[in-house]
Amino acid sequence: MAWRNIWRNTRRTVLTVLAIGFACTLLVFTLSFQLGSYATLINSSVTVQTGHLQIQARGYQDSREIRKVIRRPETITAVLDDLENIKALTLRARAFGLISSKQRSAGGMVVGIDPQREAKVSTLEEITRKGAYLPEQPRLEDGLPPALVGRLLAQNLQIDIGDELTILGQGRDGSVAATVCRVFGLTSSGMDDFDRGVIHIPLPAFQEVFAMDRAVHEIVILSRSLGDVSVLDQAIRSRMNDLNLDQDLAVLTWDDMLPGLRQAITLDLISGGIFYVILVMVVAFSILNTFLMAIFERKHEFGMMMAIGTKPLRLTRLVLTESAFMTLVGVFLGIIGGCSVTQIFEHVGINLAGSSELLSQFGISGRIYPRLSLLSACVGPALVFVITLCSALLPALRIKKLSPVEALKSV
Repeated sequence: MAWRNIWRNTRRTVLTVLAIGFACTLLVFTLSFQLGSYATLINSSVTVQTGHLQIQARGYQDSREIRKVIRRPETITAVLDDLENIKALTLRARAFGLISSKQRSAGGMVVGIDPQREAKVSTLEEITRKGAYLPEQPRLEDGLPPALVGRLLAQNLQIDIGDELTILGQGRDGSVAATVCRVFGLTSSGMDDFDRGVIHIPLPAFQEVFAMDRAVHEIVILSRSLGDVSVLDQAIRSRMNDLNLDQDLAVLTWDDMLPGLRQAITLDLISGGIFYVILVMVVAFSILNTFLMAIFERKHEFGMMMAIGTKPLRLTRLVLTESAFMTLVGVFLGIIGGCSVTQIFEHVGINLAGSSELLSQFGISGRIYPRLSLLSACVGPALVFVITLCSALLPALRIKKLSPVEALKSV
């Protein structure tokens, strides 16, 4: 009976169903776009800079003191290599230094890396746009260590492939650290801070120049997926506790190392949530108006049914069932429409050329790819379904106040 009743006024029902369907389609697509952009943002940042997790000497993340090192990194990597959620890991050492060419000088971060391991953890090899990625040998045929230089730093120093660079800094033991490198490749990540202030050299050469012995500052870990990070964090802490190390080390996740990124995502979720609430409220008022009109039009019908013994509670359930049917049809169509649109843009992406300068700060190109998931497909429509049922409850409860005699007099 409820299904038959909602089609008594076909035009009004179709318009209401389409409003619900449009709202659900928009919610599914928008939420998928948000989640996809967050995943792209996080993965771009961690693969260029931090990895999903890092092991460091406690306090190094805040102070960046060259003396806060992991003294025996090979002991830790040996027990982590067999963890199934680890995709790859690498070792890094860092020191601030003065980087000079024949023309100019600039301060920058000198990073020692293992070229083979680094290529599996980060996109450093992929973003080497000119020249070549670091070779396996720590020094070239002329005895100089090769160096990868950021594009903007190379412009500031007026250098190109094959030019020499002088690095001057302080070693771990307080000595003067100095070396001459040869520019082997130029990198361009799209992140201005990274491209302007970082130079990479082989880890053995770094350890020699900065008197590191065999110590490093970071063990960088790449997880198989973003969802495995928390599980992997616990597994790594457990393994390290079993080692009984003679130094205090910390395990940091990507959001510990990039707090600004987490805050930006949270802020965007809040602003998106406000938009979703406004959209759902518009749909709720549409449903409220539909059923208020329906009850006013059907007063005589309700009075007749009450006169022959139908209880007001049963009529209330009938109206709520009509609302549920109408909402379910709209939600079903909205989920189909939202998933279809999202799947199309999952392949072609959405061009945000106007925001390319802002996105480049996070290493993202001007094209974002939505990501459809069970969460994005169900949360919005479920919210619409609950809110629309609640909005239909108010006019349905008015039936309990109807007097059969007064209702029969209405036309």
